[in-house]
Amino acid sequence: MAFALLVTAGCGREGGTRGTEEGSGPAPAAATGNFGDLTGVCGPGSAKSPSAQGVTADEIDVGTFSDIGFTKNPDFVDAAKVFTSWCNAAGGINGRKLVSNLRDTKLMETRQRMLDACREDFFLVGGSAALDGLGVKDRLSCLLPEFPAQVTQTANTGSDLQLGAGSSASEPVNPYSGFQDWLIKEAYPDSAGAIGMINGDSPITKVMGDKMSESLTAAGAKITYNELYPIAGVADWTPYAQAIKSANVKGLIFFGDFRYLAKLEDTLTSMNYKLDWIDANANSYNQIFLDGAKNSLSSQNNVLDMSGTAPLDAADRVPAVKQLKDLFEQYAPDADITFQVLRAFQSWLLFAKSASSCGDTLTRSCVYNTASKETAWTAGGLQAPIDLSRPLAEQTRCFNVQKATPDGWETADFKPNNGEFRCGFTPYRYTRDFGKPTTLADVGKSMNDLK
Repeated sequence: MAFALLVTAGCGREGGTRGTEEGSGPAPAAATGNFGDLTGVCGPGSAKSPSAQGVTADEIDVGTFSDIGFTKNPDFVDAAKVFTSWCNAAGGINGRKLVSNLRDTKLMETRQRMLDACREDFFLVGGSAALDGLGVKDRLSCLLPEFPAQVTQTANTGSDLQLGAGSSASEPVNPYSGFQDWLIKEAYPDSAGAIGMINGDSPITKVMGDKMSESLTAAGAKITYNELYPIAGVADWTPYAQAIKSANVKGLIFFGDFRYLAKLEDTLTSMNYKLDWIDANANSYNQIFLDGAKNSLSSQNNVLDMSGTAPLDAADRVPAVKQLKDLFEQYAPDADITFQVLRAFQSWLLFAKSASSCGDTLTRSCVYNTASKETAWTAGGLQAPIDLSRPLAEQTRCFNVQKATPDGWETADFKPNNGEFRCGFTPYRYTRDFGKPTTLADVGKSMNDLK
C-alpha cells in the first residue's frame, strides 16, 4: 500500500540547523520553470519584502519531514534536492530562492521536529514521518499547512490544512479497492478463496491489516492466513513460509519492510512454493527490493498499485516522467527514483505552482487556497487527475499496476482506460470506526485564523 510502513524500512536542515544551498548546483543550458504540461511553476521575479514566517525578500524556508535518521532512506531528501535545485536554477518562486529544511524525526522525534518547523518554516512539503500523528496537533495549532508525500497515522491522514495526492484522505475508505478487485475478480479469480496477510507487529500495520481484512471480506474474498511478525524482522522466515504453504495461500498481502518481503520470498522459492500473486505494496517500488528479491523475481509474481502515479517505464509516453528522470540525472544521478520520490515531487510541484501565483505577497493562506482550487490536478502529468477542491474520499479513483521482473518494474496488463491509468472505481467505505483525522476545531482554531 502507498503508505505501508515507513517505520520498518532505512541535505538541508536537521532539527533546526541551517542546511546547504540547494540551488548551487549546475544550471541547465536553458533552465525554464515549466514542468510537463504545467507552465510557470518556477521563474524569476521582483519579490521585495518579507511576507510571512519563513519568507524573506530572497528566500522561502520549506520544511520536509523524514525518518532518514532511522530508516536511512533518502527518498524525500533526494526529491527536495532535485526539485529545489531545478526550481532555483529557473529563477525560484518569483525570484525567491527555495530552501529545503530537513526535519529528521529519527522515527521518535516527530513532535520535536514539528515544533522546530512551527518556529521557522513557511510550509511543509514533500515529506512524511511514520509516526506523523504525534505532530499533527502542534502543526494545526501553529497553522502550518502541509502538502505531504505520504501520510500514515489516522490522526494525520486527511487532517486539516493538508492537500495533495499523498494526503489521500483515505481513512474512511480503501483507496486500493480498484486494485484489490482487479486481483481477486479479474486477474486471478482463483485466488479469492485463499488470501494470506502478513503484517509487521506495530500499531500502524495492524490497523492497515484490519482495514484490508474488512475490505477483502466485503468483496467476497476469504482470508486463510493472517499472521504478525516482529517489527525488527526475524532471522529465519521458514516458519512463516511453511505456514503460508500449509494454508495453500494463493494471494499474499505484505505490510512491512520490503527488505523482509524479499527474504520471505526467497524462502518460499526455495520451498518450490509459488503464489498466484504477492502485493508487494508501493513502498517496494525501488531498486533495493529488486536487488534483494532477484533470486525470486522469476518465480514469484510481485505486483503493486501505484495509485494513479505515472510509473518510470512510461517515460516514452509521458513527457513529465521523462523530464523528471532527466532532472534526477542532472542533479542526483546516483539517486533511486522510488514511489516516495514520485509522490514527493508531485507535492513540490503543487506548492511551487500555487506559490508562484501568489506574487510578492506570499502567504500561507494564498498558497493553500490556490492549491485548493485545483479541480483536475495532475502534477504536469505525473499522476491521474484529482480534484483538490473536495475530499478525495468522496471521489472516484484511478489505479495502475506495476509488476516486478528480472529486468525491473514494468507495467502489468491491467486494462487501463485513461492513458496510463484505469479510472472510475469507487473506494470501499469502511463500516468499522478506525478513528478520525485531526481538525482545526480540535485545537481551537478555524480556517479564518490562517493568514
